[in-house]
Amino acid sequence: MASRYGVLEQIPSTGASATTGRQDGKNYSGVIGSEKLAETDLERMNQYRQKIKSVSSKTGVDGAVIAGIISRESRAGNALDQRREGDHGNAFGLMQIDKRWHTPHGAWDSEEHILQSTEILCSMQSDIKQRFSKWTTSQQMKGAIAAYNIGPGNVPSFDNIDDRTTGGDYSNDVVARAKFYKKHGY
Repeated sequence: MASRYGVLEQIPSTGASATTGRQDGKNYSGVIGSEKLAETDLERMNQYRQKIKSVSSKTGVDGAVIAGIISRESRAGNALDQRREGDHGNAFGLMQIDKRWHTPHGAWDSEEHILQSTEILCSMQSDIKQRFSKWTTSQQMKGAIAAYNIGPGNVPSFDNIDDRTTGGDYSNDVVARAKFYKKHGY
């Protein structure tokens, strides 16, 4: 289904880097690596399914993309500290809102938090659309995913989209995880 945020199936992905693929102590990489990581998170992710679907309905962002970001950012909550933070206390919740730039809304795993985070992703897509108006809508969404990690001004080009992202693979990994979640009803 086409949307103003593109079609997930039309977004190319090389998947996880070897660095990201080692998160579970295995030597995963590529699309298969991203799928293995997403599969590890699936049971935990399922408890957020209705909140994700609700936010997807409100924003128009594919629920699978939201799930892909949740998996990458917090491993569906499993990678957070006891305060439900990450990044040395700088990021909050399932989707790891950077507290230096945003005031978190809601509890760490609430629909309010997921909505706020997804609205941040939407604002990134708007910024990427302005910067790269010749990209397809699906390319712009991949750019927005990278920008969610590094900011829209740090996305250099489509061919080098992840050069500055965490692990050098952020958008490629999120897209591959999202495609896995799409197959599982998100």
